[in-house]
Amino acid sequence: MPRSTTRPRTWPTAAAITAGFVVLLWVIEAWDQWTPAVLDDDGIRPRSTEGLLGIVLAPLLHGSWGHLEANTPLVALLFFLVLLGDVRRGLAVTGVIWLVAGLGTWLVAGPGTVHVGASGLVFGWLVYLVLRGWFAQRLGQVLLGALLFLAYGGLLWGVLPGQPGISWQGHLFGAVGGLVAARRLATRDTRGAGSPTSYGS
Repeated sequence: MPRSTTRPRTWPTAAAITAGFVVLLWVIEAWDQWTPAVLDDDGIRPRSTEGLLGIVLAPLLHGSWGHLEANTPLVALLFFLVLLGDVRRGLAVTGVIWLVAGLGTWLVAGPGTVHVGASGLVFGWLVYLVLRGWFAQRLGQVLLGALLFLAYGGLLWGVLPGQPGISWQGHLFGAVGGLVAARRLATRDTRGAGSPTSYGS
């Protein structure tokens, strides 16, 4: 009996994971706001041993409801698009961005500061989605990347220093993580295509 080569639909899984992540962010912020816990202190503290834990925790923490509200729409949209089509690859991309953004911020941000927020992920996802089509040589992904760049490319100015209270380092290294993920993971798509049997803001 011939095997079906049709790829399974991934959008329900992508939507469920995205929704779960957004809910998690809101639950954590509610816990932070409504209890004596000061979770934001567990963000990235540059070049300190205790600040290493912030590499893992910082994208889950936000400085205020307003901070979280500002990040939520793009977190939902971009994370869904990254997961769409290949959930495992999307999670790998997110892991690369998470690590590069956190480690880069820990290494170069100013002493005595604490960095929290999911905007490093947002910048990384955006750069990944804009660039992956060029590395994978897929027209549909190139067109999607162009549309996203036209709609949200202005955000990328946030990788530059100058705005007080904004973690431009998190934005910058999130974007670097997105570039690394696009270069490494989208290239695998290109190779496979030729074989006979791819506190923030």
